[in-house]
Amino acid sequence: MTKLRLAIVGAGPAGIYAADLLVKAERDFDVSIDLFEHLPAPYGLVRYGVSPDHPRIKGIINALREVLDGGDIRYFGNVHYGTDITLDDLKKHYNAVIFSTGSIKDADLNIPGIELPGSYGAADFVSWFDGHPDVPRTWPLEAESIAVIGNGNVALDISRMLIKHADDLLPTELPDNVYEGLSKNPVTDVHIFGRRGPAHVKFTPLELRELGELRDVDMIVYDEDFEQFDPAAEAAIASNKQVMVINRVMNQWREREVGAASRRLHLHFYAKPLEVVGTDTGNGPVVSAIRYERTTPDGEGGVVGTGEIREIPIQSIYRAVGYFGSPVDGIPFDDQRGVIPNNEGQVIGTDGEIMPGIYATGWIKRGPVGLIGHTKSDAMETLSHLTQDQVNWWTPEDPSEQGVTELLESRGIEYTTVEGWHRLDEHEIARGEAVERPRIKVVPRDEMIRISREG
Repeated sequence: MTKLRLAIVGAGPAGIYAADLLVKAERDFDVSIDLFEHLPAPYGLVRYGVSPDHPRIKGIINALREVLDGGDIRYFGNVHYGTDITLDDLKKHYNAVIFSTGSIKDADLNIPGIELPGSYGAADFVSWFDGHPDVPRTWPLEAESIAVIGNGNVALDISRMLIKHADDLLPTELPDNVYEGLSKNPVTDVHIFGRRGPAHVKFTPLELRELGELRDVDMIVYDEDFEQFDPAAEAAIASNKQVMVINRVMNQWREREVGAASRRLHLHFYAKPLEVVGTDTGNGPVVSAIRYERTTPDGEGGVVGTGEIREIPIQSIYRAVGYFGSPVDGIPFDDQRGVIPNNEGQVIGTDGEIMPGIYATGWIKRGPVGLIGHTKSDAMETLSHLTQDQVNWWTPEDPSEQGVTELLESRGIEYTTVEGWHRLDEHEIARGEAVERPRIKVVPRDEMIRISREG
């Protein structure tokens, strides 16, 4: 019987689900799968892209762990594709590769002043408060008034983390260095800006409700943003349950008494960012204000500018306008969309032809949209081509399973395994139990590797 030796690069949900679906699929060939991840620990954005005060969302880790623990997939952590292992190496040892490297960078927001000191990307901030090993241990939390650009769940996540009192995060798996930083946060006001109206936001009711439950934080919404709904907005509220709930929650906030809390979270709708204003403090300009234009509904669900320009003083600004993929060594890349060019997961070369043996799934395939359910259907589409493309599979020189481990060891790569992840996982949980917390993450990469490999 034919045997498929498959490499998957990226051990987030997209890569793990692709492996699981292939293992469980009806097929006329045997399969052996190796999963490569550049971080010492698996799970990608589920571990390093979800706020620590969202433990129910991280419940997906239990399902991912079951897949890795099933014994059908080998996991190689702390292996950097492009340096530790290359495309030529994969062709030598496998019949095909699936890239599931995701989208981890911030999308650009092209307005004047966005590059000023005091301007940050949401993805970088999320990586910091989630204890990503490859970002600085400290974060410059010095602003009293902060702007957040975006109307999706990430914008709400980072706004909540910025405005929430650090002590209220202690019941979570917040890393120690992050608690120390947040406990000194002088913030009093966070302003969230969206260019469309309240009926066209991208966040979910659950995320929105959580904001209203924060201790010692007033929710500030503005009546003017609810007085110009057009027929498209009214139809959205009437036909979409999520939009209806979001509208109801924000209208309840309009009735609240405000003024007693020490911190305030402002939601500004119909606000199109125009410029980040800088002021020279003697060492060059720094963020000092956000300048925006009021918009109004265009009658078709969009907005147009009114010409009315407003300005709010701030000392820092975060853009949460989406994630963006990164180029993968030796593979074509779409610089405009931030994805690997592909046809339903079959990677397309620079000549416009399908590249034999090379596939993509997840956000690096379709862009940073959709939830876990989309990731599974996405993987199924890619796998349907992979399983039918046997004529295009590579013919590896050394398809043995020991060939890859010998290669990594010969290069001195300190790779981690599923068993090593268990050791790290148990260590983090034990650290948390000592202070009645669910977990305290190990942040330094070298320490993660040491604990994972010490057995």
